[in-house]
Order: sequence, then C-alpha cells, then structure tokens
Amino acid sequence: MSMFLFRTIIVALLALTGALQYRLWVADDGMRELHRLELALAQGEEENDRLDERNRRLSVEVHELKEGSDAVEERARHDFGMIRRGEIFYRIVDE
Repeated sequence: MSMFLFRTIIVALLALTGALQYRLWVADDGMRELHRLELALAQGEEENDRLDERNRRLSVEVHELKEGSDAVEERARHDFGMIRRGEIFYRIVDE
C-alpha cells in the first residue's frame, strides 16, 4: 500500500469524523435539541403531576358531594351564605 493512499484514507476518515462530530454537537438535530426535548419532557411531567393531583382532589370532592350531605351543606353555607332554620346569622363588618 502506498503512502499516498494511506494518507488519503487517514484524511478522509478524519474529515468524516469531523463531520459526524459537528452534526452531533452543533447541528439542529444534535445534542442541543436533545437537551431542549429533555427540558420540555420534564416540564410536561411536572404539569401532568400537577393536573393529576387536581383531578384527584376533584374526584374526592365529587364523591363527597354524591355520598354525603355534610359536604353539600358546607358548600351551601360557604358559597351561598345559606343558614338552617332556627339559626341566627351574624354579619360582622369592619369599619
């Protein structure tokens, strides 16, 4: 094998390695894109966890409203200011 052919192969392999490294580290579909996608995935998972917790709380509230009258009464008192018969409603107003 001649020295010229050997050097040509080495240069070609170095050029190919350089091109692949450029694509891996600098190009739009390389490591930067991977990092951006990992961040987006983490944000999506946090949002899903938050929404799962909200759904769990709403599910508990719906169950309480369907099954017990205490939750309905509490809601009526708090949201609508309702009172029972025989109760006296006092409203304290700050001056």
